[in-house]
Amino acid sequence: MPIQEIHKHHLQEIFHQIMTLLEKQEIVNALVRRQDMPRQNLVESLVARQHLVELEQKLKQLHPADIAYILENLPLLQRTMVWDLVEVERYGAVLLEVSDAVRETLIEDLERDELIDAAEHMDSDEIADLVPDLPKDMVLDLLTSLNNEDRAQVQEVLAFPEGTVGALMDFDIVTVREDIKLEVVLRYLRLRGELPEQTDQLFVVDRTGTLQGLLPLKDILIHDPEVEVNDVMIVEPIFFHTDEDARDVAQAFERYDLISAPVVNIHHRLVGCIGIDMVMDFVSEINQKERLGQAGLHEEEDLFAPIWKSAQNRWLWLALNLVTAFIASRVIGLFEETISMLVALASLMPIVASIGGNTGNQTAALIVRGLALKQINTTNFLHLLYKEVGISLLNGLLLGGVVGLFAYLLYQQQALALVMTAAMMLNLLLAALAGIFIPMGLHKLGRDPIMGSSVLLTFLTDSMGFFIFLGLASIFLR
Repeated sequence: MPIQEIHKHHLQEIFHQIMTLLEKQEIVNALVRRQDMPRQNLVESLVARQHLVELEQKLKQLHPADIAYILENLPLLQRTMVWDLVEVERYGAVLLEVSDAVRETLIEDLERDELIDAAEHMDSDEIADLVPDLPKDMVLDLLTSLNNEDRAQVQEVLAFPEGTVGALMDFDIVTVREDIKLEVVLRYLRLRGELPEQTDQLFVVDRTGTLQGLLPLKDILIHDPEVEVNDVMIVEPIFFHTDEDARDVAQAFERYDLISAPVVNIHHRLVGCIGIDMVMDFVSEINQKERLGQAGLHEEEDLFAPIWKSAQNRWLWLALNLVTAFIASRVIGLFEETISMLVALASLMPIVASIGGNTGNQTAALIVRGLALKQINTTNFLHLLYKEVGISLLNGLLLGGVVGLFAYLLYQQQALALVMTAAMMLNLLLAALAGIFIPMGLHKLGRDPIMGSSVLLTFLTDSMGFFIFLGLASIFLR
């Protein structure tokens, strides 16, 4: 069994054990409350504490990411109970692992002193990740509690727009000079005693802090200690600027198999680094948002959020869907007379709309991917357009022929079969064009092409599919 499956199975076991402890506590508490005995409050407190101590010990053994998984899968009341048992010094690490929606519910239970205590165990870039989710008065208290260096770093990260390298970078880096020997570097590392996570290389800078190159850790070990850094360092390293798009960085990490990379400002001075862990977290978050966007959810939703809040999260696209459904119904209404004359049309209409919707979604998925990877530009756009139009016409001819033959076998009407074939070809052509221009249009407007594409595509392929099919039928089947 793969290690990932083993870990998942183990985590589910732990979650089941925690749920069992919580259920036992509720049962025992209910039984104690029913008994009329002296010092009932004391007895109830002792019984409850017995299970809580066991639960607390289990939580101490878990990684913050595993605690986050458990909290995300608990209803609100039980989540609060478990959250109160987490050690304060681990609050920050857990908050960074949970989803944004669940983080809000946990932060609501935090006192000012607890937040400040948690911040003492967090790096400045991690604190910056939490600040947007904190109440304004709590942000001020938190920033005031930091020393000058940490406060400046937090403010620097917050100054960068979301989705840029500067908003993701880590300030904890190890730098060396190029004119020293490897022996000196080794001595320095021993004195330092600890390296930042994901460290696979040191950053070589000059007296002004300008990036000069990279010194992989393996080169420190395999070369003669008397050799100078400038003799073994990488002099043309891959680096990123603070204002670069994090999506581009993620692609570069994948392309060049990077573990970490330096981040420089406009003056080419080293200000931090970005590691594979940050990139993976960013990619995971983007993918999750895109999946939610495709489902018509404009923000991440807590699985156990209150009904009213969850309902509000779904209103926007449901309302848009309702409007498009009304329009599609009126399109059908325009051809009531035609449908009443030939009942077969009613049973064949969904086929045209369904195939058109799938074609549009396939094309849109390719376009969104091409936009994300920056593969689409003015030079190759027409070639891409001709290709998708050609594919839609070919598929329309093939599938339309099959559907036309099916219609002929069912109803023995040659004209109806030809109408089905023509409608299928036209609707697939329309779907392909919509699959190209809807995401492209949203991208040009500065909107996420994922958001809304599915709803608009469904509207066009349904309403126009009905219009094309019924329009052709009203002309040729009377």
